Amino acid sequence: MLDKDLLKLLGPNKKYVVYTVLSMVLGLIANLGITSSICWGIAIAIKSEPAINFIYPVITFLIAIVIRFVASYITGKLKDRLGRNVKRDLRNKTYNKILELGVNSTDEMSMAGLTQVSVEGIEQLDMYYSNYLPQFFFSLIAPIILFIVTAIFDWKFALVLLCCVPLIPMSIVAVSKYAKKIFNKYWGIYTSMGDSFLDSVQGLKELKIFKADKQKHEKINEKSEEFRKITMKVLVMQLASVTIMDLVAFAGAGTGTAVAIVDMVNGNITPQVAIFLMLVAVEFFLPLRALGSAFHIAMNGASAGKKIINLLNAKGQTWGKEKVEATDLELKDVSFSYDGKRDVLNDVNMKFSDHGLTAIVGESGSGKSTIVNLLIGAIRQNQGEVLVGGKPIESLDRRDYYSNIASVSYNTYIFNDTVYNNFKLAKYDVTEDEIWQALKKVNLDKFIKDNGGFSKVITEDANNISGGQRQRLALAINLIADKNIYIFDEATSNIDVESEAIIMDNVKEMSKTKNVIVISHRLANVVNADNIYYLENGVTKESGTHQELLCQNGSYAKLYNTQKELEEGYKTYLKKEIVNG
Repeated sequence: MLDKDLLKLLGPNKKYVVYTVLSMVLGLIANLGITSSICWGIAIAIKSEPAINFIYPVITFLIAIVIRFVASYITGKLKDRLGRNVKRDLRNKTYNKILELGVNSTDEMSMAGLTQVSVEGIEQLDMYYSNYLPQFFFSLIAPIILFIVTAIFDWKFALVLLCCVPLIPMSIVAVSKYAKKIFNKYWGIYTSMGDSFLDSVQGLKELKIFKADKQKHEKINEKSEEFRKITMKVLVMQLASVTIMDLVAFAGAGTGTAVAIVDMVNGNITPQVAIFLMLVAVEFFLPLRALGSAFHIAMNGASAGKKIINLLNAKGQTWGKEKVEATDLELKDVSFSYDGKRDVLNDVNMKFSDHGLTAIVGESGSGKSTIVNLLIGAIRQNQGEVLVGGKPIESLDRRDYYSNIASVSYNTYIFNDTVYNNFKLAKYDVTEDEIWQALKKVNLDKFIKDNGGFSKVITEDANNISGGQRQRLALAINLIADKNIYIFDEATSNIDVESEAIIMDNVKEMSKTKNVIVISHRLANVVNADNIYYLENGVTKESGTHQELLCQNGSYAKLYNTQKELEEGYKTYLKKEIVNG
């Protein structure tokens, strides 16, 4: 079972497969030397030759033993080198592919599935490349060598064994189709179980709150039981296959032995030759027997390999090599659809100056986040152009473009590391004074000082700070990055009013020299914007300053007045509650 796509993944490591096979062939020749020296010694003993004559078979035996040892040692080293190189290269390719995809999501593979395939899947492929592949080619060569050697002494013996040898690969082929289905299903169930477990762990708090942990526990048990059953099917199949191969090997060796004995009785060959042939008969079947044992490991590795290949073949967005020369952005007659049926954006035109504050507002589902994804290069428009400094975004060098842009959202990731090291990700040579200034701008400096300072460790998913503190920290880190384009996508959604006002003042100040784009549901945040685009059902329905849009008395004005009334009503309610104690 060879797969061209899996062979392509080997790259320059193919030479180690060749070296390993040659080393294994050398070991086979050494084995023949050992066997022949033993039979030579038996012949000398039968003929009662002088003891001095034993020196020749003994020397041959010792030389063959040394060659066999060296060949085995080299084979082991080569397999180890092949396996390590393959794992290293595949991990590099997987990691680089994830980097290449960049801000794109791997929709066809969950996070748990991606982790399992890129870790355990690559380990399984290591077995495929380092064990199965060399054994496959050796199994093709070894019977031919043995046939040539044994045919010199007894062609009938050689022919019988050569005819019996294909029975092992035939038995492998017979179970391969069934095995392939099982292993594909095995990996599917395995990754599904991992997804379910990871999902349950991440949502454990919600499960406890809603008292749904028992129900989820039962579902995980069901998936675990399903995985146990498929695992047992794999083991039963492997055991049955091994049993069939053993029967074929023993029957073939026994048949060959019987032919050798008959020819010896008939005087066609000498006893020492008969012994040599009987000993070699086993060698005919050992390579294919070992191949059969490695076959199931190979099938598992090949199933994982297919998933890795799917990941490596995933198409990222196209990028060019041109440099960013200006940082004004423009959406020109842009239309976009996720499913090719319904347009999320329809003939949208927007301009974002290289300095200034531009806001994009609208109700949920109007297409705001889609515009953000277009601007950061996560997706490509179906029609129209996304221009950066007058150049199509797809013509730009990705690294150069990303060195000019920062995107801050309500769920910006904070790494499980110290506060200081999180800031170093944005700017490697950042100074302590710069960090304090950034924290002060987002009203977070006092909290950090009172809670361990720069050495405070942010735990996984920022669970040891509040949602608002997490967002403010993410804002501060991005401020340190000092980019030319900033996109704030609901970046103040979980922040108190006082901190929100401080942050928006800083955003407005920043917009004097930078291209700042704000996406917000709360229209009070964008009243100071230089230009506001109001989206409705994927269409730019209105645009202008806050005052201009209010004067139009359109959808923006209605939404703004509605939000203002609700906020004032809520404030009045709070005052009454405070007065009433």
